Amino acid sequence: MDISSQEYFKRQTTLSEIGKEGQELLQKAKVLVIGCGGLGSPVAIYLATSGIGVLHLVDFDTVSVSNLHRQVFYKVEDLNKPKAEMLAKAVKERAPFTKVSYSNKAVNKNSILELISSFDVIVDGTDSLPIKYLINDACVISKKPLVYGSLYKFDGYVATFNILNGEGDYSCNLRDAFPKIATNIPNCEEAGTLNPIVGIIALLQVNEVIKLITKKGKPLINQLLIYNVLDNSQLKIKLKRNKSLIFKDIFKKINYLSEQCETQDSSLLISCDELKSRLNDENIKIVSVVNDINAKLPFEVDQKIPYKTFNVEDFIPDFKKYYVIVCKKGITSYDVTLKLKEKYPLISVFSLFEGIDKYVQ
Repeated sequence: MDISSQEYFKRQTTLSEIGKEGQELLQKAKVLVIGCGGLGSPVAIYLATSGIGVLHLVDFDTVSVSNLHRQVFYKVEDLNKPKAEMLAKAVKERAPFTKVSYSNKAVNKNSILELISSFDVIVDGTDSLPIKYLINDACVISKKPLVYGSLYKFDGYVATFNILNGEGDYSCNLRDAFPKIATNIPNCEEAGTLNPIVGIIALLQVNEVIKLITKKGKPLINQLLIYNVLDNSQLKIKLKRNKSLIFKDIFKKINYLSEQCETQDSSLLISCDELKSRLNDENIKIVSVVNDINAKLPFEVDQKIPYKTFNVEDFIPDFKKYYVIVCKKGITSYDVTLKLKEKYPLISVFSLFEGIDKYVQ
C-alpha cells in the first residue's frame, strides 16, 4: 500500500513551529539509540514515526518475559529473540519513511567512538551506569549531542548534554551532574519499576531529540529534570560546568575513555572464565545478591541474599573460604564486595566481573 508522506505527517506539519521545513530537518536527521529496553524501545518507535530519516538501534540483549509489562512494543512471540532486531522490525511496520538498522553487539570502549561517529544525536536508553558514562565520555570526545534518560523506582531523569553554545563551548555533560559513578544504585531489575514512568521518561527523551533537530523550544541544556510518578512532581536542577574535567589534549586520546570508565578495582574481581574453572573448588562459596531469589542462575550458589535486604553487619564470614559475590550485571555485587572487604579486611571476597549476564553469553 502506497502511503503519502504528506498525509502521514499531516498533523505534525500543521503545527506552524514544525511545518514543512521542520519535517525536512527530521527527515535528514540520523539518530543512534543505544539500549532497546524500557526507554529505548518507545524512543525508537516515536522517533521513527515523527519522521527521523535514519535510525540505528543497538542492544545485545534478548526479549524476556519480565520485559513485556513495560517494553510494550515487544510481543509474546518475540521472547528470546534479539531486542534490536525485533524493535527494528516494529519500526519498519510503523514508519515507512525511516531507514532503520540495528546491531546486536554490546558497546564497549573499543567500539563506541566509531559507533557514534556518523550520527547527529545520540540517545542513551541503557540501564547500566558504566555504559552510561562510557556513552557520555565518547560524546564529549566526539562533540556529539547526547539525550540522557535514566530511572530509579518511581523517579525518572532526563537531560540534554554536550550542546555547542554560541561561544564555541559545550554545555554540561553527565560528569557535571554526577562526577563519579555510584556503585550502590541497583538497576530496574533489582530495584523494580512501574511501567508509566518508563514511558514518560522515554517520551521526554523523544521530545528533546525533536527540539534539537528542529531547533524549536528549549531543550534541557545545563539542567537535569527529575520527574516523580507518584505525585506527578517535576524538579529542574541547574547544572554547572566543571571545567577542570576538560583536558585540551587528552580528549583526543582513546585512553581517556578507559581511564574515566574504569570504576572497579581489578583486585576485587573474578572473571567469568576463572569462576567457571573453579566451580568445583570446595573452598569457594558463591553468594547471589540478585533481588529475585527465584531467579534461574547458571550455577549453584551457597547463599541467596537479596541486595535490597543485604546488611553487612549480619554477614558472618568464614575466613577459610573464598567468596564470590554475583548479581546480574556485576554492579551491585561489586558494591557488596566493597562493603564486605571494608568490614572484614582479611576476607577473601570477589565480585563476578560484568555479572551473570556476561557469564551466560
